[in-house]
Amino acid sequence: MDDLHREIDAAIERVKPSFGGSYPLMIDGREVRTPGAFDVRSPIDTRLLLGRFQNAGPDAVRAAVAAARDAFPAWSARSWRERVSQLKKVADAIRVRRWDLAALMGYEAGKSRLECVGDVEESADLIEYYAGQVERHDGFEIKLGTLGPGEENWSVLRPYGVWAVISPFNFPLALAAGPAGAALVAGNTVVFKPATVTSLLGYKLYEVMAEAGLPAGVFNFLSGGGSTTGQDLVDSLDVDGVVFTGSKSVGMHLIRSNAARPAPRPLIIEMGGKNPAIVMPSADLDKASDGVVRSAFGAQGQKCSACSRVYIAKAIRDQFVRLLVEKTRKLKIGNPLDRDVYIGPVISEDAVKTYERAVARATSDGARILIGGRRLTDGEFAHGYFVEPTLIDGLPPSHPLFSEELFVPITLLADVTTLDEAIALANRAEYGLTAGIFSEDEREIDQFFGQIQAGVTYANRRAGATTGAWPGVNSFGGWKASGSTGRGTGGPYYVQQFMREQSRVRIR
Repeated sequence: MDDLHREIDAAIERVKPSFGGSYPLMIDGREVRTPGAFDVRSPIDTRLLLGRFQNAGPDAVRAAVAAARDAFPAWSARSWRERVSQLKKVADAIRVRRWDLAALMGYEAGKSRLECVGDVEESADLIEYYAGQVERHDGFEIKLGTLGPGEENWSVLRPYGVWAVISPFNFPLALAAGPAGAALVAGNTVVFKPATVTSLLGYKLYEVMAEAGLPAGVFNFLSGGGSTTGQDLVDSLDVDGVVFTGSKSVGMHLIRSNAARPAPRPLIIEMGGKNPAIVMPSADLDKASDGVVRSAFGAQGQKCSACSRVYIAKAIRDQFVRLLVEKTRKLKIGNPLDRDVYIGPVISEDAVKTYERAVARATSDGARILIGGRRLTDGEFAHGYFVEPTLIDGLPPSHPLFSEELFVPITLLADVTTLDEAIALANRAEYGLTAGIFSEDEREIDQFFGQIQAGVTYANRRAGATTGAWPGVNSFGGWKASGSTGRGTGGPYYVQQFMREQSRVRIR
């Protein structure tokens, strides 16, 4: 661990001189500048300009899609072994740059050191895992049975063409490199647009791809300071598939608009969560309180898997809540690049306003703020987006705050008398991304796994009650309003979504 911190300390000093530069779009391997530009500033201190980025208008979007389409025939014609080798080089290039990428992510996304290092490492592991899937399945070419002599039948998965990858701010590398890597190793080409506020990490991903030797046009980078760039990209009739991670409203808009297109196309959409943890009388309360605190407030609650509601058995309620408050109070808030800081800033002023509205709404409806509830503006917090981790008690489980995704460090508590009641309340939300239980009763755990409506489920996870996934270890994907495909990121069925089956019959 000391080595990790030494590496991060050195990387912080290395990346500082690069701040404030101007970054182009990258289309067909060439730099493109546009009349409009926007600033990306650090949520830690908004006086710190990280870079100026181009606003990709309709012409730039068309050019990027055209470049990807022109590059597709040659890229898809390469053997799957060549593509696997190329993408493994991308994973290696990410690892070579891991410390600088993590330091930049801390400045741009406001995540703690360990969160940033984990994001970068996961990016490389996702690409490598997807390349390994193609390798293990021999490029997804499977010989089938026959109905007569001289007949030869195959099932072959083939790429679609051009994919748009639109990534979120909270995992600015893993949720960009992962889906882009899956699309590329499957033989598709990519037009990539990062979240506006994390455009710098998006550009750095392009640099990594180019450094690893991807041909021009295979991976293209667009930035945009509003909703129009992403909308122009997904509206293009020459985009054959879309990966989107973000809000339910945008995800559902994509699904509805897909139905109006001349031909359907695949959508891989992750739309967030309202993730419950259940704490039963038999639970190890030290383990349970650790799990809830880490899951609720890691990355300032800005994970779609964050634990945002807890259903606690009445028999152990007071003891559990006491531990939860004590551990939350110990979390240090500050510059997330400092070694001992756990809570950094939320991503924007809009996120602060969401936080303040939720706290005001809860108190006006009779809730008790057990800890937190304030924006921090003094001293080192004066120029950033810092808020306190907050535990809210006393609202009825039917209150809207138990069902609305907030994406800020707020967690609500409620009492239950039985596991049946807890599972029913947990399943009431429209989302179904992650869920966790703390119980030492195997029958309760089995009932939870069998009845909970969530794509990612955990029992007794101290490291995070509802958070934590890793390629090839824990698949990550949601049910209900949390996802569109039911196949998890980093899971054994993910990469196939970027290909379509062709059945081949040959009579000799």
